[in-house]
Amino acid sequence: MSDKKVLKIKENVEKVIVGKSDVIDYVMVALLSEGHILLEDVPGTGKTMLAKTFAKSVGVKFARIQFTADMLPSDITGLKFYDRKMGEFVFRQGPIFAGIVLADEINRATPKTQSALLESMEERQVTVDGETRKLEEPFIVIATDNPIETVGTFPLPEAQLDRFLMKVSMGYPTNEEELEIVDRFFEKSPFDSVNSVCEGTDIIAMRQDARNVYVHPVLRQYVVNLVEATRNHNFVEVGASPRATLALMRAIRAYAYIKGRDYCVPEDVRCMAVPVLAHRLKMRARNITGGATGAEVIKELLETIPVPTEEWER
Repeated sequence: MSDKKVLKIKENVEKVIVGKSDVIDYVMVALLSEGHILLEDVPGTGKTMLAKTFAKSVGVKFARIQFTADMLPSDITGLKFYDRKMGEFVFRQGPIFAGIVLADEINRATPKTQSALLESMEERQVTVDGETRKLEEPFIVIATDNPIETVGTFPLPEAQLDRFLMKVSMGYPTNEEELEIVDRFFEKSPFDSVNSVCEGTDIIAMRQDARNVYVHPVLRQYVVNLVEATRNHNFVEVGASPRATLALMRAIRAYAYIKGRDYCVPEDVRCMAVPVLAHRLKMRARNITGGATGAEVIKELLETIPVPTEEWER
């Protein structure tokens, strides 16, 4: 069922990004399920290149916002200025008016500036001086978070992390993958030869197809059971919300779509559960949990909650 353009986009991105097939799938899922993705990793692992290659492959406008402590909300949304030639105030669009927006090191900006981005992500619109402007579709924010430098940063609270469909890590490449990166970039960057394989209108059409993917009622119950279990786990202070349930439902449909199916299976839930749910959990104190993470809790629940067996096709 999966549109051939999905495969073309992935092949295009893999010309530049080496050995990160799962991360490419996650970004593709976010793009098709109208969500946003947070990449938390050390500098130099390819986060920016991944976002730029996706934008170039899809053929939409790309914008990069380098977050700093002195950044203002208007640096993201845009502002009105007085045009002396026209004799009136004119609105100058900010970088948020793009198809794919890379919010680099989002934790370096103040909470006020972070909230301006998160409002645009949630509402798909920008309000400046009382005037609201809609953001064009498709629209996705790929944000990055540097976990190794905490001085002068403002970590996103759980309530704001909940606005991201997924939180994933690029991770270091293997020895073989890193050698391939060296060989591939030895003479010139393969990014220069990447061409667009689809347009924004194609993404909108694929989103509609992904929304039509069938989810068996028993599988829907499985998703609800998994999310509910996070609220009753001894290590979790605040479990996943109904927003997380809806996010996981959107994600498994998009994941099934890019895998070429028009119906979901339990494996889709197992693949999407950690990136969609783990960052939404507020864990109890370390002396209670022993340092357990949200990802470890989700993996434990996936092993303990009975997996349904049905005929999954419509």
